[in-house]
Amino acid sequence: MAAPAPEKMAGLMVFVVAFGLLDLATVPPVIALCREFYGEDSAIVFGWVNASHQIGAALAAFLGGVARDTFGSYDFVWVLLGAACAAAALLSLVIRRAPSTYDTASMPVDRETASSRQNTA
Repeated sequence: MAAPAPEKMAGLMVFVVAFGLLDLATVPPVIALCREFYGEDSAIVFGWVNASHQIGAALAAFLGGVARDTFGSYDFVWVLLGAACAAAALLSLVIRRAPSTYDTASMPVDRETASSRQNTA
């Protein structure tokens, strides 16, 4: 298989970086949230979250095609998905996190604070 032409590599690299940052980079925070909220059951919960994500992606692709066939363009799909993203952003503002169980008073903020705590101890 031949390598892409150099003038096409720049666009490909932009896509690779954007896809990695926007899609694949969401996995570690989701795992951390599952672990924080569900503890020992976090692996099972993450499995269900991942499965529902895949089902949603398949439905979005299929229904996007149905909308394209029905309306003749993707305009309706873009508006609907934009509204869904806006709703998700608004819903994320009402999420309340439980107070941290970590003892932050014993954790040094910076090197200067850490050294002053060691000198006074």
